[in-house]
Amino acid sequence: MPRCYLFLLITLFALSVRAQPTEKPPTGDVFVDANGVLRWQNTKREVALFGVNYTAPFAYSYRALAQRGIKHEDAIDQDVYHLSRLGLDAFRLHVWDIEITDTLGNLQPNDHLRLLDYLISKLKARGIKVILTPIAYWGNAYPEPKNTGPGFSSIYDKGVAYTNPRAIRAQENYLGQFLNHRNQYTGLLNRQDPDIIAFEVCNEPHYHLPLAPVTSFANRLVAAMRATGYTKPIFYNIAESPQVKDAILDANVQGVSFQWYPENLVAGHELRGNFLPYVDQYPLPYKGDARFDRRAKMVYEFESADVLQPIMYPSMARSFRAAGFQWATQFAYDPLGIAFANTEYQTHYLNLAYTPAKALSMLIASRIFHAQPRGQAVPRYPADSVFGAALVSYRRQLSEWNTPGEFFYTSNTNDNPVQAAALRHVAGVGSSRVVQYGGSGAYFLDRLAPGVWRLEVLPDAVLVSDPFATPSLSKAVTRIVWDEQPLSIALADLGTAFQLKGLNDGNTAQAQASGGRLLVRPGAFLLTKAGQDSRAWTAHSIVGPRRLGEFVAPPATAGLPQVRHLPVAQATAGQPLAIVATVAGASPQDSVLLVAQHYYGPVRSLAMQPTPGLATSWQASVPAALTYPGLLRYWVVLKRAGQTELTFPGRQLGTPRDWDFYPAATPWQVPLVAATAPLPLFTASLDRDAVEAKGISDRNWTDYPTTASGTLALRLLVNPAREGQPAPAAGPAAALRAYLGLKTAGRMTDLGNFKELIIRAQTNLPAATTLRVVLVTRDAIAYEAPVPPLAADGTARVPLSALRPAPLLLTPRPYPGFLPLTYQPLASPAFRLADVEVLQLIVNQPASLREQLRVDVESVELR
Repeated sequence: MPRCYLFLLITLFALSVRAQPTEKPPTGDVFVDANGVLRWQNTKREVALFGVNYTAPFAYSYRALAQRGIKHEDAIDQDVYHLSRLGLDAFRLHVWDIEITDTLGNLQPNDHLRLLDYLISKLKARGIKVILTPIAYWGNAYPEPKNTGPGFSSIYDKGVAYTNPRAIRAQENYLGQFLNHRNQYTGLLNRQDPDIIAFEVCNEPHYHLPLAPVTSFANRLVAAMRATGYTKPIFYNIAESPQVKDAILDANVQGVSFQWYPENLVAGHELRGNFLPYVDQYPLPYKGDARFDRRAKMVYEFESADVLQPIMYPSMARSFRAAGFQWATQFAYDPLGIAFANTEYQTHYLNLAYTPAKALSMLIASRIFHAQPRGQAVPRYPADSVFGAALVSYRRQLSEWNTPGEFFYTSNTNDNPVQAAALRHVAGVGSSRVVQYGGSGAYFLDRLAPGVWRLEVLPDAVLVSDPFATPSLSKAVTRIVWDEQPLSIALADLGTAFQLKGLNDGNTAQAQASGGRLLVRPGAFLLTKAGQDSRAWTAHSIVGPRRLGEFVAPPATAGLPQVRHLPVAQATAGQPLAIVATVAGASPQDSVLLVAQHYYGPVRSLAMQPTPGLATSWQASVPAALTYPGLLRYWVVLKRAGQTELTFPGRQLGTPRDWDFYPAATPWQVPLVAATAPLPLFTASLDRDAVEAKGISDRNWTDYPTTASGTLALRLLVNPAREGQPAPAAGPAAALRAYLGLKTAGRMTDLGNFKELIIRAQTNLPAATTLRVVLVTRDAIAYEAPVPPLAADGTARVPLSALRPAPLLLTPRPYPGFLPLTYQPLASPAFRLADVEVLQLIVNQPASLREQLRVDVESVELR
């Protein structure tokens, strides 16, 4: 982006978006005005609240915490503290009615209900507002197989809950009792609690035509709630069953609710690549309908599922405000006690201690949501990469919030604070011009008075396996490491010889900085300028919603060290090969070696060095003399305190240099090939667990059969229209998406040699088969070419010169289905293969289809 354009963007948006810290919202009730705006009753100011869903009192979280011996109240205390630390002020939950009712809808005074009361009381104490959805309709099993709840949802599913008279009576009964339930910790009725600002009737209902029963049902449930004396707004889901949206718009509700899963859900692995176009906008489908416009709008759930990148939430918050939403709550924040395994919801992963960068992006997103005026239009991606005080960069994997008083960032940044002398709050992961930090956990700096700051440092979080793969409480996906790390602070207010004193329980640390630098372990600390009197500040001092001595962090992960490494698919022979690995559990006294050999060659040892700026990352370069053509095998050896040696993969005692070493696991290996060798981009037999392959609609799906030759293939299935249904519209029917980072990383110097794509596939209906191949750059610009008819041997050749700019197909498909399916960039530069990071192969919908179309894709390669 040209510097003059970037400066203009910053200037314009600094004028149009208020970039001051979030103010504490007013207390008291809310109402919806005639224009569909949610306002505070006592001030008439607009409501803007941003936060999370969180489920510790119910279902799997409840069971898993108990299984781990964690007291539920302690878990809630810990997590609510972290939510407050992230600047969140909204909480939403679909209550598992199956666990707190009987089949007649009578409320059961049990531990789940008590813990919900307790959670609400703790949220209130931190100034976090609540919207509850009393009816979930869910069973309580997921992800485990068997439901155990006794309530009415155990016998009435969503499909009959709105038509079965007994089910309707049970829901009416329950709603009346739930709203009249008196919280045993606050003494308030749910319907009277000023911090429960609204209710959403039911979670994601499933309706079908005709409209009248839907409207009748919604109005009956609303009437049951109003009969208690409840007067605040009632919301109803309008996104889940769009075919009956008119029934909801005609119902007696004051607000409508939406959700957003821009990359869909449950990929089974981490999604990689640039997904910012997926969150570029949230166009409201019913805008302009007077019935819709006069209702308040909330987002009850949102998530960038299966994505760890710390850049999605800020962009989503911006799009929410542009669309006019006043409430948005992510689904779902992981309880600290089970976040190490990400077992609650496999496709979601968010926790301050375990996903620090992603969590800090929530802090930044909250600031954006509060600062950006409702309904303010923003430029389209990539021009929206700087908006107001925020910056979002895919290439830098950075979200940033930069105002005179606050400087927040999710990874290393060299950007200057806009007014360093005025800073009052700093939060980050990695290093900046204010804080240089050697660890990988989050940290917070808050100014208490001139020359007096509070520092909070969380332990290192080390990702050791894919958090979105099949989960288990017996498998940690993130390890916690309590190491002493170097810390340097550059705040004129503190000076370079500031003093550090521990604040949290058991933290007796005391130190004095030299040149602004010292060593620090996780904890809460008081920092004071040299000579400053700090006796007024103690661990028990209260500042805002927090006590200075509060500190919550998980213990260090027990067990032997772990190494995580993802090898490149190929590398160019005769070129140095960089190897980077994550080592969790190594101490400062340990050393790390890379041991490499060709299949029958001698074993060579190379010292690995810490990667600058990346805690727990180690790197080595295999010299060109060792990268001659063949198969390079290698191990990472951790030498513990100069004695015990552990070899990875396999975590095996000993080293490959030992005469009797017998590998317990297959070593990492990389084929070393000539610069002109073909480069595989997709091979069904190797890549099936690392790609996204789905139908665009639920009529179409994918499979992995074997071909007549015995080769595994990806099958893209396109089904004819169901009987009585109109033929599907023209366009994409099914697609393969493959991230190419590890495919091309070892062959970057060869990319100028490639001239064409070779596709190997088979189809049962050649005349009905139309394929498109797409290469997508890191800036999400797509270049597309038609695939010619398959030859007799099942191959098709596509010259790279045939690629032309085209709209990007957003796959996996965003949910809800009314969201855009394509992204059209403002401009498309000349195609460069070196910029490509995603492959798509798209099957188009045939104009007329009477039988199932099957396209079996074996491979795609560059030649």
